[in-house]
Amino acid sequence: MAGAPIVVYPPDEDGGRRVRARGAILGRAYSSADLLEFLRRAGFDPEDVNFHERAPIEWRGGGPDVWGPSDAG
Repeated sequence: MAGAPIVVYPPDEDGGRRVRARGAILGRAYSSADLLEFLRRAGFDPEDVNFHERAPIEWRGGGPDVWGPSDAG
């Protein structure tokens, strides 16, 4: 799914996931609530974002249920 406007990277050693939208780093999310806040600030409508649909999010290193280093396997 190359070219997705939102990319969520694998959890780091602290459990945070780097979030990039439209080429800009938004920050490190530690939960889906953090991710929604980053997206809201970046101009996305959180009501239009479904974590379980393939678009517009490209999940790397685990899907929407992976938020800690132990979750990544």
